[in-house]
Amino acid sequence: MDPEPSPVRLAVREAIHTLMSSKDGGHIFSTLGSLKRYLGGTEAPVPPREKEEFAAVHFSALLRCLVSTASPDWLELVPGGQLEKLWGSFFLEGPADQSLLVLMEAIESTAGPSHRLVRMARLLAEFLRAGRMAALMEAQCRPTGPGCSLLQETLLGKVVCLPDHLGNRLQQENLPDFLPQAYFPLLAGAVVRALRTVADALRGGVDCCVSFVARVLGKACVHGRQKEMLGVLVPHLAALTRDDGLWQRVCWRLLERVPDGTLEAVLTGLLEAAPGPAVLSRLLGNLVMKRKKAQFVMTRKLLFLQYRSTTATLQSLLGYLAADSQRRPLLLQVLRELLETWGSRSAVRHTPLPQQHHVSKAVLLCLAHLGEPELRDSREELLVSVMAGVKSRLDCSLPAARRLGMIVAEAATARLHPEGPPLRFQYEEDEWSRELLTLAAPRPVEDSALDSGPPTSPATAETPAGDSEDSGAPPAQALGSGSELDSDDEFVPYDISGDRELRSNAALVYVRDCLEALTASEDWERWEAALRALEGLVRRNPAATREVSKELAVVLLHLEEKTCVAGFEGLRRGALVAVTVTDPARVAEYLALQFHGLNYSLRQRMDILDVLALSAQELARPRQLGKAAPRGAPSPSSRDVPPPAVQLSGTAAPDWRQVVEQRIESKTRRFTKGSPRLEPACGPNEFGPVAGYFFFPLIRCFDRPQATFDLLGDDQLVLGKLLHTLASLMHLAVRTPVAVPMGKALLELVWTLRFHSDAYVRQGLLCAVSAVLLGLPAERLLGDLPEELLEARPWLADVAESDPDEDCRGLAVQALLLLEKLKAALLPLPSP
Repeated sequence: MDPEPSPVRLAVREAIHTLMSSKDGGHIFSTLGSLKRYLGGTEAPVPPREKEEFAAVHFSALLRCLVSTASPDWLELVPGGQLEKLWGSFFLEGPADQSLLVLMEAIESTAGPSHRLVRMARLLAEFLRAGRMAALMEAQCRPTGPGCSLLQETLLGKVVCLPDHLGNRLQQENLPDFLPQAYFPLLAGAVVRALRTVADALRGGVDCCVSFVARVLGKACVHGRQKEMLGVLVPHLAALTRDDGLWQRVCWRLLERVPDGTLEAVLTGLLEAAPGPAVLSRLLGNLVMKRKKAQFVMTRKLLFLQYRSTTATLQSLLGYLAADSQRRPLLLQVLRELLETWGSRSAVRHTPLPQQHHVSKAVLLCLAHLGEPELRDSREELLVSVMAGVKSRLDCSLPAARRLGMIVAEAATARLHPEGPPLRFQYEEDEWSRELLTLAAPRPVEDSALDSGPPTSPATAETPAGDSEDSGAPPAQALGSGSELDSDDEFVPYDISGDRELRSNAALVYVRDCLEALTASEDWERWEAALRALEGLVRRNPAATREVSKELAVVLLHLEEKTCVAGFEGLRRGALVAVTVTDPARVAEYLALQFHGLNYSLRQRMDILDVLALSAQELARPRQLGKAAPRGAPSPSSRDVPPPAVQLSGTAAPDWRQVVEQRIESKTRRFTKGSPRLEPACGPNEFGPVAGYFFFPLIRCFDRPQATFDLLGDDQLVLGKLLHTLASLMHLAVRTPVAVPMGKALLELVWTLRFHSDAYVRQGLLCAVSAVLLGLPAERLLGDLPEELLEARPWLADVAESDPDEDCRGLAVQALLLLEKLKAALLPLPSP
């Protein structure tokens, strides 16, 4: 025989029958009231055993019955909304886990927009606002609570994915409570309240389990809600763990229970949300020593495989490793691995600059946290890695990479080899370098303030500060003995501020005189005067310059700074550019051939490329072709250059023509005056006829190594500069007859070097492709270079997608857009 049903089962069965069949509002209200006593809070309590049976066995069935009967007419059977309030209290006061599951089931099973869907959604929003999510988590933390893994897995999905489920179901009718920006902070607050209950239970000697809360935290973070969850959770936990060891152990156990699949998201969010390493240490404890996954994430993945962490995040991470003696060996191990990666030549070539900057910051922070005794045993090994990294970065063609090497080398050698001479470099500061210098700055040491100053001589130490600053005597008197110079005190120094430097040589007025002075003169004042006057003389006397243009180019190319001349490099380069522009065919061909010649330094070869590029730009720049001047109008030369008598007299007499024009202008009345219209500069492209002399000698011998010059070997910087120069020449030769063979030769060079390992070289190759696409007409491109374009397209797509250098990816995208534009210009539009 079947056992006799319990009183609770009979009462629930009878109540469900009444709710489903009765239309009497009073009878229904009294039936629900009799069941309410099983939830507590009534004057007629029931035995605890019956309450447990009702909650564990019959409550879900009752809730489903209430959902199925909740029609508008049914809820209005009792006036004043009393029945609806009693109906909703079962969802808000009963077991929270079952209420959530039944409500979600009812919402998801509703086919479309309806009164029932809106009512269930509003009841769920009230469920959240009443703090029932915290009650749900508290129930899952109790040792006597539900322990079914299937139930917890179902609850986990409903709790974390509630905004997604409600958004998909309600769509335009979604409530603000279900938006992720509002829901996840509320969920984080529920986690805090659940943990408070756990801490209070532990103080009372009751065991609790935080596995479900840990899984909720992990799943919410892995769904990308770290900021909403941890932005609320971390400030509360930081305050609670400040002076409470029990709360620290609760946090440690919480993070130890986070599953491996979601631990990375939680740790990343904690590092970003924690205000510093001290708070992180209180929240994590020695988690990095207890779990291999945590150790991998914090010592490998966040440092080597990712580089989106901010400086504050790196400071929190490495400060956390340095905050405890058990974790400090990990910090030293991290420094070894960082310097090994930093010193790898392959890493310098194949990792993007932001990642190299990230590793450099981590290296400097590790060195700042480690002490001298910890570094002593590994000093030689670390110095070897530092020197290898310095060599690799100084050989790199990217200025930013070279600056990284210089800054890290200075800071690392100061820590690893303090007794040796300091290593110093000269570099330009940018945002990255200033940040690294801030991280590399040594911490102030209170006890060594007196030892940090430079040594002073006894004489300087005994002399008061006021004697050297306030006395009227010159500095020479302060250094000598007072008895010897007392007789000179009455002499007043002469005012020489208006004196001019006397020069024994007259100004040079001929190009040949300048050539002779630069080659054979032993008078250094005449040599400097010739260098300063040469550019102007060359531009004013083109015929005389062409007679000695090659000789001038030879002298200027090999010219060395024999005296300290301000702006020597600029004067030399300007003169070379002027000579090249004056006689472009002869000089450009000579310079281009000398670029591949013997016995030239890398500096001279780089100067040749600069001169050729600047000369080509000046030749290609349109010059203003002035209109015929009005009759009687002065020429520009006569208007700008005063007569010789005026120049020699030293007085600036006004030109009579200007005086007349000003008087006419002042006495002329105009009723309206439009804005002056400037004529655009126009004229023939003077670079076109001589472009071949610039381009083809440069590109001819790039693959022929020499004893001191190898473009395909170590001289990658010069190769990158060459490619950028060739791209510039190609761009300046736009719409010229020689542009087609130039473009074909340049694309062949690009195809040969397209897989080069240096980022600067690849940037030059991509600039060359864009220059070819811009410099040739579309018809000529497809008519003369179809195969080259077909081969370039997949290569450009691969570079745009997978090249480690950001600039290379951007240039590849630009080239692909030019190809698409070319295709759109040539293909006819489809007829409607």
